Amino acid sequence: MRGPLTESQLAFFDQPNYGIVTTLRADGSPQSTMVWVERDGDAVSFNTAYGRRKPANLERDPRVSILVTAPDFYHWIAVDGRAELTTDGAEEQIDRLSRKYDGKPWSYVEGQRRVKVRLVPERVTSYGVD
Repeated sequence: MRGPLTESQLAFFDQPNYGIVTTLRADGSPQSTMVWVERDGDAVSFNTAYGRRKPANLERDPRVSILVTAPDFYHWIAVDGRAELTTDGAEEQIDRLSRKYDGKPWSYVEGQRRVKVRLVPERVTSYGVD
């Protein structure tokens, strides 16, 4: 499906379902990591930190894919699109995600610069989620 996420698909990101995000290395090969996710308006968002591979990959090439699954693995959403990176609200987002997934406030790391990544959907595929 091309275009925006449906309301029920967006609601799927309100649950503590884990995501696997894939970015592209400089040589074009995929790099995948596990992330915490949330909805961000009509898009999907996750958080990372500068100094890691994800932000460097995305600043060079904003194409990104994320697969988010429910614990049963029979309900999932895959979103392909382009990333928008910002530090605005990134500290608040990682704290919110920590409370959602771990049930406790984020333990800030001195000197770490957090970055919020918003994935603007271009292609959406799902199973078990309308």
